[in-house]
Amino acid sequence: MNVFDYLRPLTISEAIAAATEPGAAYLAAGTNLLDLMKGGIARPDRLVDITRLPGLDRIERLPDGGFRIGALVRNADLAHDPDFARSCPAVAEALLSGASAQLRNAATVGGNLLQRTRCGYFYDGASACNKRAPGSGCDARHGENRLHAVLGWSEGCIATHPSDFCVPLVALDAVVEIEGRNGPRELPLEELHRLPFDAPPERHTALEPGDLIVALRLPAGSAAFAPHARYLKLRERTSYAFAVVSAAAALVKEGGRIAQARLALGGVAAKPWRARAAEALLVGARPDEAVFRRAAQAALADARPSGDNAFKIELARRIVVRALDEATAGTPDRLPALPASPFSTIPGARHAD
Repeated sequence: MNVFDYLRPLTISEAIAAATEPGAAYLAAGTNLLDLMKGGIARPDRLVDITRLPGLDRIERLPDGGFRIGALVRNADLAHDPDFARSCPAVAEALLSGASAQLRNAATVGGNLLQRTRCGYFYDGASACNKRAPGSGCDARHGENRLHAVLGWSEGCIATHPSDFCVPLVALDAVVEIEGRNGPRELPLEELHRLPFDAPPERHTALEPGDLIVALRLPAGSAAFAPHARYLKLRERTSYAFAVVSAAAALVKEGGRIAQARLALGGVAAKPWRARAAEALLVGARPDEAVFRRAAQAALADARPSGDNAFKIELARRIVVRALDEATAGTPDRLPALPASPFSTIPGARHAD
């Protein structure tokens, strides 16, 4: 680990000014960044600690019925917030599917959005990786790649995005609020992460130097999907593993037909993958296995193996069908509101009505 400066700014503007300098990185819980630093993959010259910035640890129910979630809210606190879990059950379910309880008690919402790929070649400093060393190549392309991308990949990078949380968020049209050198702006979460053929692989997000995600916002319409929303995750072991494939499905049913449909996949691309063609096919249809299978085919119509991973395409189709079937059956009432851990070093989330 290299020598670095450590700063703890008191305001968001001070944090942005400090992080705009070359070689700077924001530090919150550090559950991903510190691993990268220990392995020599990330070598920041300056860490800007944002954990004491005011106003970023709040879960707010907005006047229109939506939610605004501060970037420093812990994953566990959000998943177990009773109002949020009732209104956005698939998001809570995704949060509880990720990592261990200890990590969920420390990891933050903003950090989850920005976590880096878990591609083994990215973490191996002796391997060629265009994300880590631009222009060096992609050893994953002809290496151990059974868990890599089947959508949106390029010859320069076949890595996948690891977040569970982001998948239902993209399906529900979440928006990120950003503060930067040029003031505040908003960005649909679907546009935050870059595909390797849209930008060089090392540009994994649309953020500019110094940009700070301050909050995540879910629109008012998200709660309409609560009675029929599921997040399903397939992994190689039940405990703490990243998704081989995952799917978030959310439906609004009226008169025995699907009035609205939202569908997104995880573990298949360098970003959470919104399946809009499948959504269009579902709207107006009666929910049954035949229409779910057609939707799954549409969702994976552009999929192609990036290596020894053709099986992921069929797995993704099957998890889409199952997620839609379980969403149709209804959201189970099994996400209890548990107290936040007293052992976390980040202050507990505050709920503001």
